[in-house]
Amino acid sequence: MSVEESTPESGPEVEGVDGATAASASPAGPATAPGPLGLKAQLVRFVAIGVVAAAVDLGVYQLLLHLGVWAPAAKGISFILGTTTAYLLNRRYTFASSKGGSGRFLGFVLLYGSTFVANVAVASLVLHLMGAPSVGTPPLPGVVSWFVAQAVATSINFVVMRTVIFKD
Repeated sequence: MSVEESTPESGPEVEGVDGATAASASPAGPATAPGPLGLKAQLVRFVAIGVVAAAVDLGVYQLLLHLGVWAPAAKGISFILGTTTAYLLNRRYTFASSKGGSGRFLGFVLLYGSTFVANVAVASLVLHLMGAPSVGTPPLPGVVSWFVAQAVATSINFVVMRTVIFKD
């Protein structure tokens, strides 16, 4: 018996003695492909992927601030790059869905367009409240504003992705 590579969409495939494949082997016979992940599994994957996407976002944001880019523009660019990373990885590993590609992508664009505005506005507000300049922003206010904005956007994104965009 050989075990083939598995993906979140297909699950593990096991080749039997007669050469037939099944989603998994069990005493009762072949099982069907696994359904959507539960809330806990989705949340764990969402957070792990969020860490990767956040590293992209924060790294680009800090780099652009260091280069003297206007803070709202730097936040907008970093958000787009981090968001693209998050969408591609979450679609593949967290919500593992192949149905409704263009409709789901449109929903994603609308969601992230809204959270883009919220993210940039919250980051700018935090910088303002800290008395930090929008050009030549020091590292500490830049990081604090990024974290607060990210927390707001991430909370909104998870709820809407789970309940609207990737709901099956």
